[in-house]
Amino acid sequence: MNSRKKGMLMVFCTIALTIVSIVLGLCLGSTQVSPADFMRAFLAGDITDPAYRIVIHSRLPRVLGALLAGSALAVSGAILQAVLQNPLASPNIIGVNSGAGLMVLLCSAFLPSHPALLPFSAFLGALATAMLIFALAMGPGVSRITLVLTGIAMSSILGAGMNCIMILYPDAYIGASTFLVGGLSGITLKSLNFPVAYIFVGLVLAMLLRRDMNIISLGTETARSLGMSVNVIRFLLIFTSAILAGAAVSFAGLIGFVGLIVPHAIRFLIGNDNHYLVPASAFGGAAFVVLCDVISRVAFAPYEIPVGILLSFIGGPFFIYLIIRNRRSNHD
Repeated sequence: MNSRKKGMLMVFCTIALTIVSIVLGLCLGSTQVSPADFMRAFLAGDITDPAYRIVIHSRLPRVLGALLAGSALAVSGAILQAVLQNPLASPNIIGVNSGAGLMVLLCSAFLPSHPALLPFSAFLGALATAMLIFALAMGPGVSRITLVLTGIAMSSILGAGMNCIMILYPDAYIGASTFLVGGLSGITLKSLNFPVAYIFVGLVLAMLLRRDMNIISLGTETARSLGMSVNVIRFLLIFTSAILAGAAVSFAGLIGFVGLIVPHAIRFLIGNDNHYLVPASAFGGAAFVVLCDVISRVAFAPYEIPVGILLSFIGGPFFIYLIIRNRRSNHD
């Protein structure tokens, strides 16, 4: 099978997986709702039916939030890995999540009576951090590893700032604890009004820039020899990545490793062609987060663990595996 057919097949498979995950996300939980029960209540217009209320008011917003967060974070990671030519790059690794977390804690500490500002402050923090990292890393003789190292350094600084605020203002952590862990339990349809537009714009930009991602993945000198304005395209791609990651964490909290795991899995199956990698990552990330959220609800029912904790359990070992694999390939 040639790469084009393989890529198209992967996109169709991730779409199918997303549809299956949506059905599971709507039906499974501490109380199971069969599709037949829900459709019967929905078609009858019986808004007092327990199946209708559970699906429409509780699980539908949660599934939509998981779809949006998963697709945004996965595509954000795919962009960063292409731009930086580094398989370890993802929004949480380079400090974007830390920037969002710091702004949320600052908002909780100094504006505790305005909790509605938390999503917007998270978005601004993520966006500002990504742009600051880009500005610090750009300059003569910059290498692709510079952005990653700058991001790791910024993440450490921002993490120290977060710890400082939590010590000086303990109540700030109480107000932002759900956000810092990362979860989808409190999502409402209204809370998705703000991020959905940014995620849509970010995904459209990513689709339009797929060819540039392929070219820039070849290396800076090669891209320049093909007439590309590397710094401009790199800035636009990182800006797009920051919009996606910032919008996702603004309502889902500091969910990590989606942007690391999903693009790697897709790339392992179909290769590095971003024409197919980007859409497959979008659908694959959406399905992945929905399924992880279902597991977090079902595994310990009637209790549940935040999906951010489950993703950390999955992503941590995966990150270690990538480090070991890269070290072995470098030695070879």
